[in-house]
Amino acid sequence: MRSIATCYSEHAIKISDSYCSGPSNRSCVSPNLIPSVSNEVSCIYKTQLSSQKRLLITLFWCNKLLGRGFIINVSDNSPSSSKFNLNSQQLSSNKGDKVFESCNSKVQVFWDISNAQYENNGPEPSHEFYVIVLVDSELCLILGDMNEEEELNVKNLKSKFPVGKFSLVSRCERFSGSTVYSTKAKFSDSGNAHDILIKCTGEEGGSKSNLVLSVSIDEKKLFQVKRLRWNFRGNQTIFLDNLLVDMMWDLHDWFFKEGNSGCAIFMFRTRSGLDSRLWLEEKNLQQKGKEWVDEQFSLLIYACKNQ
Repeated sequence: MRSIATCYSEHAIKISDSYCSGPSNRSCVSPNLIPSVSNEVSCIYKTQLSSQKRLLITLFWCNKLLGRGFIINVSDNSPSSSKFNLNSQQLSSNKGDKVFESCNSKVQVFWDISNAQYENNGPEPSHEFYVIVLVDSELCLILGDMNEEEELNVKNLKSKFPVGKFSLVSRCERFSGSTVYSTKAKFSDSGNAHDILIKCTGEEGGSKSNLVLSVSIDEKKLFQVKRLRWNFRGNQTIFLDNLLVDMMWDLHDWFFKEGNSGCAIFMFRTRSGLDSRLWLEEKNLQQKGKEWVDEQFSLLIYACKNQ
């Protein structure tokens, strides 16, 4: 009897297969197409304290207003659609520490983005920064890379305070500008980071008004959707890192919302198991509500024509 993974891998698109025309080490991006740069990124981490208390820590990165900075939110329920609420704290300085109360817990934040490096001039730092969060004197989040002195300080913190479990469960990026979107994502804690490229461009050799959706991962073109105006919603299953990942798109507002301010939505979401079904996952989300973060990772991309 064949395994479930074998059966699914026959019908899902496998990242190990090459879908690019030409060698697999060639980029699927035309040199004439410049990807948009994200202007907002929010990351949601779930953490569990030694007391078994579970919290969600959201970091919202932006590069607007008076420069780069981030907002932190600590909650014990499903993430709010709003970036600002009573549990949010805006940290606009490049370096510092802050103490505040949230969810009946004492939260301490230490951060340094004064020398941070940013890929493609985006809002989220990639190197030479750190963010450390303690909740009730327990280390709940450690991000970034540190110099020797900072690593020593973290070791001292770990020796003084218990270390809770944490993992990234959701990432949301907002783009504006061109219709080419490039990002990276890890679909599991043990997996590798994958390069993701989404293009909504005119059909080659045809009218530019006939948009084609093209999705590539790790420089391999996985699939295309033609006549996008009529196929503005849909989904495709991808098999990578021994996981089933559903890629869903919704471009309704692009085509049918009045004006020119509509946003397209693209989502990558892991399934809770190889024997699950997309429709069953949707039903479970509605029934379980806030517990959804315990079962899957999601990458959400908002693509706005105009900011």
